[in-house]
Amino acid sequence: MDAETLVVGCKYGEARGYRDGAVYSWKGIPFAAGAGGDMRFRSPEVPQPWSGVLDCERYGPIAPQSRNSPIGISSDMTIGEDCLSLNIWAPEPDGHKRPVMVWIHGGAYVIGYSGQKIYDGRVLSETGNVVVVTLNYRLGALGFLDLSSFSTAVDAFESNLGLRDQIAALEWVRDCIADFGGDPGEVTLFGESSGGGSVTTLMTVPRAEGLFHRAIAQSPPATSVYGRERAAMVAERFLDILDISSSGVGKLRQMPYERLVEAAETVVGEIPTKVPGTLAMTPVVDRDLVPKYPVAAFQKGLSHRVPLIIGSNKDEPSIFRFMKSPLMPVDDSAVRAMLEALAKDRPDLEPERLAEIAAAYPDLPKPSGAMALSRDAGFRMPVLWVAEAHAVHSPTWVYRFDHATPMLKAARIGAGHATELPYVFGNFGTLGRDPSFWLGGRKGAIEVSGRIRRRWLAFAEHGVPAALDASKHWPQYEPGERATLLIDARDTVVSDPEGAMREVWGDQVMGFS
Repeated sequence: MDAETLVVGCKYGEARGYRDGAVYSWKGIPFAAGAGGDMRFRSPEVPQPWSGVLDCERYGPIAPQSRNSPIGISSDMTIGEDCLSLNIWAPEPDGHKRPVMVWIHGGAYVIGYSGQKIYDGRVLSETGNVVVVTLNYRLGALGFLDLSSFSTAVDAFESNLGLRDQIAALEWVRDCIADFGGDPGEVTLFGESSGGGSVTTLMTVPRAEGLFHRAIAQSPPATSVYGRERAAMVAERFLDILDISSSGVGKLRQMPYERLVEAAETVVGEIPTKVPGTLAMTPVVDRDLVPKYPVAAFQKGLSHRVPLIIGSNKDEPSIFRFMKSPLMPVDDSAVRAMLEALAKDRPDLEPERLAEIAAAYPDLPKPSGAMALSRDAGFRMPVLWVAEAHAVHSPTWVYRFDHATPMLKAARIGAGHATELPYVFGNFGTLGRDPSFWLGGRKGAIEVSGRIRRRWLAFAEHGVPAALDASKHWPQYEPGERATLLIDARDTVVSDPEGAMREVWGDQVMGFS
C-alpha cells in the first residue's frame, strides 16, 4: 500500500484518503443523494453505493450561495446542489475506536462551507487522537426557506431542510464512522454562530436524539428560530421577487439555482433592515421536525440529556459593525426598532418591561450602548437561558471568550463574533492577508489556542472540559454559583459575571414559548 494514501471501505463503498501530516483525510464523501431536480425542497435521501474506489482528495461542491460572500470562496471550490458531502480527518484505523467530533459551520444559515481553511480538522485530529468530521448542508432558500405552506397533495415542500441534512450526516456517522476508526457511541456535535444555533436546535429535535452524546455551542443565536406564520411571510416575499404566484410555486424546482440564490440575497438583506435583530432564513418551528421553540423546549426540560459546553464572545457585534452588516443592530435607532418589533410580537411583555431593559444600558444612545444591548439580546442572554435550563438535568459548562490580539483591540473588534474559531481549530493565518498579528500577540494566541483545544478534546473524550493544569479547573455551571470560564491570556473562573444583566432580562424575553 502507498503510505501516502489509505483506502477504507464502508457500507456505501471504498474511499481513498490521503496522508495529511500525522493523520489521513477523506474529503467529499457523499452522506446523502443529490439534492437537485425533483429532490429540491425535499428531505435528503440516503446515498447510492458507488462502484470502484471513491477518490477523496478534494472537497465536494459547496451549497449554492453567492460567490460574493463576505467569507470569501476559494476559486478551486465548485458550487452546486450535489453538495451533501462530509470530510474526515483521522489517525490510521488500528482497531481502537476514537472519539468523534462533528462540526457544523456557521454563516447565518445562508453562507459558508465545510471546506473553509479555518475548519481544516488536521490539527485537532493530530493533537487529540480524535476523528474530526466537517459537513456541508443546504443553505438559504434551498435549506432554510419554509415553503411548506404552499404544499399540495401532488407537490410537497418540506421544512427545515438544512437541519434534515445535518441529521442525515449524523446518521451517516452513526453507520459508517467506525470504519474510519471512530466510535459512533462517542460523538461530540459542535458548531459556531448558525452552526451553534443548529446545535442548540438539534438538542431539542426528537429525531436527533441518540445521534450525538456531547454538544458544544459557540455563540449560538438560540432564539433565532421562528414560527410558521412568519416563515410563510418570508416565503411570500421570496415568491414576489421571482414574480411567482402561490399556485405556481412548483416552478421553483425547474429554475436555475442561481436565480434562487439572488432572490434569497434580496430577502436576507431586507428582513433585518425592516425588523432589526431578526434573520430571514432560519430553522422553523414546524411542529414536525422542530416541535417547539428551542429555548422554550430547554426551559421545559425537553433538551436531550447530554453534557453541554456553551458560550459567547465578549464583543460579539463588533465584527458586524466593522463589516457594515445588517445582521445585527449596532446603532441606537436599530436597537430601539428591535425592541419595538419585540413588543408587537410579544404582547405578553409590558412596555415597562422593555423600557427597564433599555434603561439598563446607560451608554444608549451611543454606539457602545447599542452594541451592548444587541450583544446581550442576540447571544449572551440566550446562552444563559439555555445553560440555566439544561444545567438542571445535565452537566453544563459556560464560557466567555475574551481574548483578542493587540491588532484586533486597536481595530475595535476585540473578541468579536467568530474570532475564537482559529483558536478552536489551531488554524491561524487562514484568512488570506490576515492582520490579526500585525501588532504581535502570536505567541500568546497560540498558548490560548492550546488551552481551548485541550478542553474541547478532553470534553470529546471524557465528557469533562479539563485542562492539564489542575489550577485551571472549570466548574460546572449550576444555578446559584453560575461559574463561568473567562478565556483570555489567563483563564479565570468568575461567579455569575453577567448577573446584573441576567436579572434585568429575566428568564426569556427574546423568542417564544
